[in-house]
Parts: sequence; structure tokens; C-alpha cells
Amino acid sequence: MKKMPAVFVGHGSPMIALDHNELTDTYNRLGKRILEEFGKPKAILMISAHWYTHGTLVQSAATPRQVYDMYGFPPELYALKYEPTGCAGLTRDVTDLLGADVEIDDSWGIDHGAWSILVHIFPEADIPVVQLSVNGDITERAAYELGQKLAVLREKGYLIMGSGNVVHNLRRVEWENEHGNPAADRFDDAIKAAIEQRNDEAVIDYHRHPDADYAVPTPDHFLPLLYILGAAKGELPYTFNNVRNLGSMALTGYAFGL
Repeated sequence: MKKMPAVFVGHGSPMIALDHNELTDTYNRLGKRILEEFGKPKAILMISAHWYTHGTLVQSAATPRQVYDMYGFPPELYALKYEPTGCAGLTRDVTDLLGADVEIDDSWGIDHGAWSILVHIFPEADIPVVQLSVNGDITERAAYELGQKLAVLREKGYLIMGSGNVVHNLRRVEWENEHGNPAADRFDDAIKAAIEQRNDEAVIDYHRHPDADYAVPTPDHFLPLLYILGAAKGELPYTFNNVRNLGSMALTGYAFGL
């Protein structure tokens, strides 16, 4: 079995689940490429920005519930169903790898950070999904190192996926702007250059960038990227959806091992 990729996806607005455009076409092509080149993953370990917790938590539910963790959107978004099974084997492997540093918790489910992109990447929902929370209590470096510990899962046939945004500032959204603003562009471009050069230290120390406070006012959407970088240490990325929108949102994604 070939080692599975590790992928970070910029998920943007929950409405992307209903969209059919260049961004979602790219998601779909990515999924097809993974299936064609690696075969179907045994399961997906999904690290979503929207499960942001004290401590590191992992799901064990045989059928995790779909969480509609967003408000004020059209009814058709809440009618969308994406209901994969869980995977006891993956949960067990995660707990074996992380030991006392992880707890099983089934109070959450498959949130929109996961299903809004998976509905395009693997639309059949026939690959089991286990969510791992983003630990809000650890440092950026610790998130990266946690990803390194999880890397061995790829050799067991599991796809590791992070969902977030390199630039994510909801308070500064520009609803009429179909692109990014200069601060978003500068930060996203700097992170992209660092990742493509595998200058991981620059990504871990993103606070040093002059636009960091604007681009990452809270770390929840950025940290999944660090888990993925750690899980793919030294590998060069396939960069996709390298765009910004709404002024302060970046959709740039990175796939490693393709």
C-alpha cells in the first residue's frame, strides 16, 4: 500500500458545500487523483478548525453525527447530508500514538469544516471519517510536533486532512470584495513561499510577519496547517486554490505526497 497524502484545505464559507465552481471542481479533481493514485483510504483523520478544544480529543462514534455549526444560512445548506461512518481502527491507532495526550470524546461530530469540503472531494461519503480536535492549549510548535507523531498513520492507509484558512478574519470581511486585500495577499503569499521552500520555521513563527495580527486574529483556522506540515515533514506541496476572497479570507490549500 502506498503512503497516503496529507492535505490542508482552505474551506471558506459554509456555502462552498453548495457551490459548483472552479474551487469546488479543484476539490473534486483532488479527490479523484487520490483515489486513482493511492486507492481508497481506509479512513480520513480530519483536523477541523471548528472543533477547537481544551486538550486533544478524538472521536470514536460508529456513526458520528453531522454538525450544522453555522447560523443564518439558507435552508438548503441545513438539508445537505454528508454522513460517513467512523473508524474504530483509526481511533485506536490515534490513541495508541498519542497516549495520555489524547482523550476520546463523542460530544461533537462531523462539522462544516469537514463536510463542506468532503462533499466535493469524496462525494460518495463512503470513506470513514474520524475528527481530531484542534488543541487550543498548545503552542504552534507543539501542534507541528503532534502532526509529526501522527505521520505514521499515512503508512497504514489513512488520509490525514486539515481544514482551516491561512487567512481568516471574520471581523474584517469585505462582502463586496471577490478578491483579497493587500494584507491578506501579503500574508498568504509569504506562507505559500515558506511552505513551497519547506521553511517550516517561518510558518511555525508566523507571528513575526507584519500582517499576522490581521491574517490570524485567532489561531483556530491556522493551526490545522501546522498539524499537516508536521505530518508531511520535508515533502514538497502541490498547491491548489491559491486565491483570496471577501478581502480577509484565503482558500489556499496544500497537498503533500501526491
